[in-house]
Amino acid sequence: MTRRRIDISHKPSPHGLSNRLARVLWGIAYVLLFRPSPRPAHAWRRLLLKAFGAKLGRKAKVFSSARVWAPWNLTMGEHSTIAPYVDCYCVAPVEVGAHTTVSQYCYLCTASHDFNHPNMLLTSAPIRIGSQVWLCADVFVGPGVEIGDGSVVGARSSVFDDLPAWRVCFGTPARPVRERLVRAEGEEPEGVEEA
Repeated sequence: MTRRRIDISHKPSPHGLSNRLARVLWGIAYVLLFRPSPRPAHAWRRLLLKAFGAKLGRKAKVFSSARVWAPWNLTMGEHSTIAPYVDCYCVAPVEVGAHTTVSQYCYLCTASHDFNHPNMLLTSAPIRIGSQVWLCADVFVGPGVEIGDGSVVGARSSVFDDLPAWRVCFGTPARPVRERLVRAEGEEPEGVEEA
């Protein structure tokens, strides 16, 4: 087998001038207006994100320390949350369903590189996270992944393939381990007795 050289000095960008200019403007707005905003200023951050093309449902929350690469590629359902220090690398679209929580330090990564190409060209694919999902702390979600409604992905898991609805999943790579059963409000969990 012949070994070929990797040369990233001439790597062409898949992004046009308008995309790059929009990201420069967003970067300035992020540093000056988004990042320094106080913790409870969710309406202000929604307004900024929407001004840059994000599609956000009612009461969607994005914390000020979260990083959003391209707001025009972000869609969030009502009452969904992107928690502190989440990295939303949305080169391709990222969709977060209603009543979904993306916990702190999660990384939603829609892009990678074609490591078999001599210029390691950028590749991208959308991420879809269903409604009523909880991504626990520090979960990595890779390009092209779909996470079904109602799923829970355990802390520090890495998701490289689609996950089914209403399952508790964890590991690297994340795999379903049991069904998620939501109790009625006020119902005690099994095996717990009142003191």
